[in-house]
Amino acid sequence: MKQAISALFIFSLSLTTCMVMAQQKTAVKGEAVTYQSADGTTCKGYVAYDAAIKGKRPAIVVIHEWWGNNNYTRKRADMLAELGYIAIAMDMYGDGEQGPTPKEASALAGKYYSNPQLAKQRIEAAIKTLKNYPETDETQMACIGYCFGGSMSLFAARLGLPFKGVVSFHGGFAGIPGIGGATSSKILVCHGGADKFVSDEEIKLFRENLDSLKTDYSFIIYPGAVHAFSNPDATMNGKKFGIPIEYNEAADKKSWEDMKQFFTTVFK
Repeated sequence: MKQAISALFIFSLSLTTCMVMAQQKTAVKGEAVTYQSADGTTCKGYVAYDAAIKGKRPAIVVIHEWWGNNNYTRKRADMLAELGYIAIAMDMYGDGEQGPTPKEASALAGKYYSNPQLAKQRIEAAIKTLKNYPETDETQMACIGYCFGGSMSLFAARLGLPFKGVVSFHGGFAGIPGIGGATSSKILVCHGGADKFVSDEEIKLFRENLDSLKTDYSFIIYPGAVHAFSNPDATMNGKKFGIPIEYNEAADKKSWEDMKQFFTTVFK
């Protein structure tokens, strides 16, 4: 009889635990948002936060890969919400535009490398949208980005946007705009050691520039990881389009943990 009662208690406890975990998971609220950039472009983003958490919290802008703001970027916003942040998966291109092929994606992304001020306007619009939420702590903001978005997060730091920290996941370094002095943002670069899209010379020049400005940054290399290593869809897209991108689970998980640790130093 005691064994039966004990077993029932354990079952009830396990069921309660599962229910609590399910409730915690469903507390993350994600919603589509439409907002305007300063140049008049309508942008279609996605905001996620944990509704069970009361009060203000740090806010993260998430910038998409060159494919456009898609489910992958929104998933990362949800993951940040699960960590206790409020996040916006922003729309850099406007109107939710997508680049379904490398040629189309490259054309969409290219104009932001040549026009950093346009990139700044789009990121500022996402910041303004986050500030409309009472959950956002305006004094505690950061930016992360993937591939193209990684480059844009570095743009954001160098252009003086109000981020305490920025994280680049497999982003490029060519064309990062210079500023008159060191950026106030801390920088974390998560880079694939076998990334064929980024040359050793680009890395060298990028790091020398940051060193010359005495920028607070960390540059972490994940051995064997190639471009787009954090996106599970990268392997399929690499094969489909014949480009050297591939998912690397170890690098994905480690870089996410490195980001989490980075934020503990950024948000104090």
